[in-house]
Amino acid sequence: MDVARLKRIPVFADLDDEALSNIAALAAEVSVPEGKELVREGDYSYDVLAIEEGTAKVERGGEHIADLGPGDVIGEMGVLERDQRNATVIATSPMMLMTLTSWDIRKLRKSTPGVVEHLRALVEQRKEHA
Repeated sequence: MDVARLKRIPVFADLDDEALSNIAALAAEVSVPEGKELVREGDYSYDVLAIEEGTAKVERGGEHIADLGPGDVIGEMGVLERDQRNATVIATSPMMLMTLTSWDIRKLRKSTPGVVEHLRALVEQRKEHA
């Protein structure tokens, strides 16, 4: 994954080049078709997904609660808190995603703890607005 592409994802934009390089070394890219279920409510979280291209809808209890697009991040709450997914996310267009597994997050916690703290701050922000 290219560092310049990571900088275009708001959650990573404020990180320094060393942190971005560490993320880029671990991140994988995934292309998904429209209609693909990215995560399912109640499942355990094993990865963090950042949307590079495309859109998705978020449902909780079968009810539409949000729309997502480029720059949005999915799954960080479940991975960081080792908890179950609190919503289902479905692609509403073809998508390009950047993924980090929970194992990648553990590696980042050791090599670049600031990245994990940055994600944790995002989780806290989301909880306040949930």
